[in-house]
Amino acid sequence: MNRYRKQAVALAYGQNPTPIVTAKGDGELAARILQEARENGVLIAEDAQLVQLLSKLEVDEEIPTELYTAVAVVLSWVYWLKGMRPGDEKTGAGGPVS
Repeated sequence: MNRYRKQAVALAYGQNPTPIVTAKGDGELAARILQEARENGVLIAEDAQLVQLLSKLEVDEEIPTELYTAVAVVLSWVYWLKGMRPGDEKTGAGGPVS
């Protein structure tokens, strides 16, 4: 048996004051989450340690303050790739940040 099952955690920021977990799963569910993200043009970052920490949260739960920096690094990558600036997610400029 593979000890390293694929895990996925989806976050949404957009109009939320803090990023929230919108989906999570492992194995086949993780594969479906990743496939859905790809089909909808959602950028995917791979960070096994961050996923492990985020997977402890419940769906619709805000990320805790101790994960702000790690999530901010991922969001800054997304902003850069989409040509966005901080605050654009609140106005819809540059497309959705998920």
